[in-house]
Amino acid sequence: MKKKIIAAASVLIIFVCVLCAVLFMGNKKETKEGTKKVSVEVVHGDGKAKTFEYNTEAEFLGEILKENELVEGEEGEYGLFITSVDGEKADDTKEQWWCITKGGAQVNTSADKTSVQDGDKFEITLTEGY
Repeated sequence: MKKKIIAAASVLIIFVCVLCAVLFMGNKKETKEGTKKVSVEVVHGDGKAKTFEYNTEAEFLGEILKENELVEGEEGEYGLFITSVDGEKADDTKEQWWCITKGGAQVNTSADKTSVQDGDKFEITLTEGY
């Protein structure tokens, strides 16, 4: 009886490990080589928006933004920290920062760690308040 319980528990643990591996690999964002069309909409502090269209072979958003000199920033522990976009600098005294979203949802990686796919549309919005 005890051996059956141990065997069943072992099979269950192996099943859970395999399931976790499959889910992890399925959710992994992979970059795609080749030319991609990527759109970046910049929303300035005054609310005015400006859209930039790029045809690129870059694999990450940060590459596109830096190559086209759309942003300035500092390399930090977590990647590129954007301080200026399209000539407008975020003001620390007003707790301003540049928020990157994709389809309205906030991106949880720095620009240089955000992969791009053909047809992606990003927004970079000057935001106030931490």
